[in-house]
Amino acid sequence: MPSSRIAVSGSSGLIGAALVRSLRADGHEVARLVRRPARTGDEVEWDPKRGQVDAAGLVGCDAVVHLAGAGVGDHRWTDAYKREIRDSRVLGTAAVAEAVASLDTPPRVLLSGSAIGFYGDTGSSPVDESAPPGDGFLPSVCEEWEAATAAAEEAGVRTVHARTGLVVGREGGAWGRLFPLFRAGLGGKLGNGRQYWSFIALHDHVAALRHILDTESLTGPVNLTGPKPVTNAEVTAAMGRVLHRPTLLSKPGARAAAGARRVRGGRAGQPAGDPGEAAGLRVLVRLPRHRRGDPRRAGPMSPAGCGRSARRAAVRPRAPVLPAAHLTQYQPSS
Repeated sequence: MPSSRIAVSGSSGLIGAALVRSLRADGHEVARLVRRPARTGDEVEWDPKRGQVDAAGLVGCDAVVHLAGAGVGDHRWTDAYKREIRDSRVLGTAAVAEAVASLDTPPRVLLSGSAIGFYGDTGSSPVDESAPPGDGFLPSVCEEWEAATAAAEEAGVRTVHARTGLVVGREGGAWGRLFPLFRAGLGGKLGNGRQYWSFIALHDHVAALRHILDTESLTGPVNLTGPKPVTNAEVTAAMGRVLHRPTLLSKPGARAAAGARRVRGGRAGQPAGDPGEAAGLRVLVRLPRHRRGDPRRAGPMSPAGCGRSARRAAVRPRAPVLPAAHLTQYQPSS
């Protein structure tokens, strides 16, 4: 994509902040949606709870990336917080989509966040974007979340839903809260440890978002996960090896399942092979820089890693989810 103006919501979060850095490094102008009066020319005021966006701030944007939403793994799921999870996604997305649709010259693409929680708990059965939604709270939220982009779609704007897996990175992410426990020797499996975690490195996730923005043929849902999910037991073993700590403790199964639903948001499954063969497993713990052409160092969606999986993406949350086929062909920047 040539130098463009791109609006981003959720720019203070893990993924949004990394995307903004990447876009600006390549010369793009980024307008950040903020929940207060805009103070600079690169800010656009919005109020997702009231369904308001300063549409004037979106004029001239070639793309809008909507990533805002309340966290699902950092609060107790009271009835009030479940409403916050739902409303922050559905109302915010509807507001952005309607603002985009109201423009005389709308952006070429609306890239809106979603999650592999859409698929619910599928056990060990792998799923891809053609799979129906699952049952339960998170699948219902994801359905409404994606449906909330209708105004932009009806206005003819190319709309993509990025169904994101567990994002891991040095800056934090899905396993950030686990490291202190493991370093203290208190880490262990969740229940039987067979829950699938469909993960993706932050670097690869940002590259995938950039690929979606650049690829005019992409519309609808796109799974953003690595080509090979890992089980909780494999992650536990890897952390123990790298941190040189015991991993003998095990969390009760029922509580583990509840935690899995909250943090991972869904499953889609296919057993990962031997722990040492899990693509990008070292990314979970050491997060090395990708080296082109070296599969031993490849992240799950880096050129070398993707070369091992040319199938269509199947999301693997608590079970395996497959990544989108078109994402196995892109070349993330180093």
